[in-house]
Amino acid sequence: MKRPLGVILAGGLATRMGGGDKGLLQLGGQSLLSHVINRLAPQVDRLALNANGDPARFADFDLPVIADTIEGFAGPLAGVLAGLDWASEQGADSIVTAAADTPFFPHDLVMRLMNAAEDQKHPLVMATTPRTGEEALKSGGGKRVNRHPTFGLWPVGLRDDLRAALNDGLRKVVLWTDKHDGREALFSADPFDPFFNVNTPDDLQLAQDMLERA
Repeated sequence: MKRPLGVILAGGLATRMGGGDKGLLQLGGQSLLSHVINRLAPQVDRLALNANGDPARFADFDLPVIADTIEGFAGPLAGVLAGLDWASEQGADSIVTAAADTPFFPHDLVMRLMNAAEDQKHPLVMATTPRTGEEALKSGGGKRVNRHPTFGLWPVGLRDDLRAALNDGLRKVVLWTDKHDGREALFSADPFDPFFNVNTPDDLQLAQDMLERA
């Protein structure tokens, strides 16, 4: 399998941060988005940013900025579709997505996702971490992992199927991935969940503490 292209998902509304672009918030002297770029760029062939609105606000990052093609806020799957359409134009077979507000995801994310997709007709894999502590107790013996739908390997070959599903109103990622026999790649959550994302001002302070301990 060829190395995928990378797409950073930055199309969220950031309501718990008071709106705006979370990826532009500062962490350790650089933006959250810079942290994400530095982690993902070495793992993929090319990189693009999925964001809506005026792309000029991201000019300093020197990345293609691709907007959602589904009207209204359709969630992360709309960003995935935009990335797949862009990748198709580049002649690529797949993309790996990462969230713009998640600065600590694994350096081997892409390799692990690709390994999990071995022998799949359409490589479709979502990152997961184990549920621990209170999360495991609250699950009541149900699902034992946390799924991270903004971190996945997605096939260009299913982009039209995804477009049709979104136009029909689908918004829940796992309903679509399960339909296409999507797989999961399990990552360690020790000493913390690497897919921790910054949703609130308190999360940003926690991320600063995590960065200082790293």
